Amino acid sequence: ENNTLNFTVVVYAAPYSSEAATSALNFTKALLEQGHQIYRLFFFSDGVHNANRLAVLPKGEVNLQQQWDSLIRTNDLESVVCVTSAIKRGILNEPEAERHDLKPASMYESSEISGLGQLIDAALNSHRVVNFG
Repeated sequence: ENNTLNFTVVVYAAPYSSEAATSALNFTKALLEQGHQIYRLFFFSDGVHNANRLAVLPKGEVNLQQQWDSLIRTNDLESVVCVTSAIKRGILNEPEAERHDLKPASMYESSEISGLGQLIDAALNSHRVVNFG
């Protein structure tokens, strides 16, 4: 019997502003360890800051953005950053940075930038949608 479920994890919280982004990361890791599937990660509202590759933390502090990037790449997860939320907050992938004549891109390449349609699609194709933040 296959008890594997498809999850979508939606992160609304910025890193370091609360425990929500860290909890989302730990929850996602736990799901993967239990053999579940991640259909999609979706970073929305202030959660887009989790995809910021330009954050520099004091020595000895955990860089949550690097941890997300590593988890996404290691597990080949689909990760989407909401375009409207992102560009308002200066989180730009290469095409958006070029389009707005801003350099460098501030978003990790492990995520793609897209719209809310990706969240709707994820909700329709997941057994569970879990929100953090």
